[in-house]
Amino acid sequence: MSPLELDFESCYRAVSSRDARFDGRFYTAVTTTRIYCRPICPARTPSSRNVRFYRHAASAEAAGFRPCKRCRPELSPGDPGWDVRGDLVGRALRLIDDGAADERGVAGLAGRLHITERHLHRLFVAELGVGPLAVARTKRLLLAKQLLTETALPVTDVGFAAGFGSVRQFNAAMRETYGFTPSELRATAGGPARAAGAQSPRVGAPLRLRLHRREPYDVEGVFAFLAARAIPGLEVATTASYSRAVPGGVITLTPLPGHIALDVAVDDTRQLARLVARCRRLLDLDADPGAIAEALGQTSLRPLVEARPGLRVPGTFDGFELAVRAVVGQQISVAGARTLLGRIVARAGRPAAGADATTPALLFPSPEQVLEADLQQLGLTGRRVLTLKELAARVADGRLDLDGGQEPAEAVEALLDVPGIGPWTASYIALRALRDPDAWPTGDLVLTKRMAALGITDDHIERWRPWRAYAALHLWSSS
Repeated sequence: MSPLELDFESCYRAVSSRDARFDGRFYTAVTTTRIYCRPICPARTPSSRNVRFYRHAASAEAAGFRPCKRCRPELSPGDPGWDVRGDLVGRALRLIDDGAADERGVAGLAGRLHITERHLHRLFVAELGVGPLAVARTKRLLLAKQLLTETALPVTDVGFAAGFGSVRQFNAAMRETYGFTPSELRATAGGPARAAGAQSPRVGAPLRLRLHRREPYDVEGVFAFLAARAIPGLEVATTASYSRAVPGGVITLTPLPGHIALDVAVDDTRQLARLVARCRRLLDLDADPGAIAEALGQTSLRPLVEARPGLRVPGTFDGFELAVRAVVGQQISVAGARTLLGRIVARAGRPAAGADATTPALLFPSPEQVLEADLQQLGLTGRRVLTLKELAARVADGRLDLDGGQEPAEAVEALLDVPGIGPWTASYIALRALRDPDAWPTGDLVLTKRMAALGITDDHIERWRPWRAYAALHLWSSS
């Protein structure tokens, strides 16, 4: 099924068999109940004459359907088709997930993409049948629904955490779209939510959410990759958990059967939507492992694909941070890069709120802080310091956007214009920060050695399109 089109027969077969491969790719709306569901919903399969299929939850809600309380569409993994698209709509959807529309409105979102609001609306209607405002509203409602169901966060705080500007707006949107108020949903929820009325959590207390993923998922590979590159002071990571300092507190990710537990301890829950979106990208939770394995499994990488089912490409929590990691890591070992990055964070970073001896204590410095910091006598070469300063300047003034606003190829071209950044560095940033599934770290010595050891010649690289980033991770992981 094409990511751009929905074939009724294919969708109905997926719903009838509850095929998990299609979870997040589309939603099934039932005209008799006015409810929309995930393809894996355990409810009885409705008659084909009573169903409609929608590519996005916002499209279903705009047509007057409410989310199912059994399969809970808010838990769906993201559509892998949108996850890999670098066009305007794909980038806009990722920015909406990141909270751009909540903070700046649709006009600000369009400005981030360097197009008019009218043009953005036209693109969304052509692709999804609804405008970006409707998509942002549905995103807020579904996050609120998850918070009301899974946590003990007070109803008022839920509204602000989900991105609503006021409690009145939150209540009105919930009643208009779902037919019940936030308090009515909370009253029917079980687990932690049921205790909410009795006692509100203290400020900064951990809040746990489930981040669902597509199976298979290479938990050990992803967490080992992050642990090997954890920056002292900023991150604490093992093969069983990952913690990092974020503005206002600390987050922790823990793999559990079927999902990743996200524990958030921050002093301002209004950044929750952004934290969720960035954690999903960090762990590559929205990838389609079946499609990737099918493509690469028919090439010279077949033994590696069979040995590491569900392999993912770890992303990043922040695009500028990843770019700094890539520059510092040029031509040195992973361990050496960790040491230098720890020194940069200690010199230029700021203390994280609520940190103690057992949690990450420092925030990664912003571009502005890197520009202001003295990076001498940290073990960096003079040329490397100049590259970091120029990189920070271009991100700070908006010439370079590494968090989704810029088209990937355009961002790579802009990176290559920075003195000291060559093809390998730009490709590595594209692979992890820009989420380009076809990025290939040109000239990487480890990849060259692994290919030689496996008897794979350079002409095979083209055969791994459009999943060369995953091919690179398979080769790196096999060393």
